[in-house]
Amino acid sequence: MRLDVFLKISRIISRRSLAQEFCDAGLVSLNGSAARSSKEVRVGDEIAIKRRDRISRFLVIAVPDKKQISKEESAALFRVIAEEAIGEI
Repeated sequence: MRLDVFLKISRIISRRSLAQEFCDAGLVSLNGSAARSSKEVRVGDEIAIKRRDRISRFLVIAVPDKKQISKEESAALFRVIAEEAIGEI
């Protein structure tokens, strides 16, 4: 499944277009390297998203086979690994 679609379905990012913007801006990394929105997501991948003053890290637990799932099912797609604050320089 595409990274931007996974971010939207899992509700990590609210809209697919916003997920694409994050990827284009270099704010999303997959397994430690910058990721384009078309990158394939697999079980076991680590996604890091930089937002304002923090970096959130997620572990992909499951990749759904459909593009519409319930809110309860979407919570089971990933696990939060870390929330790190970014200090100002």
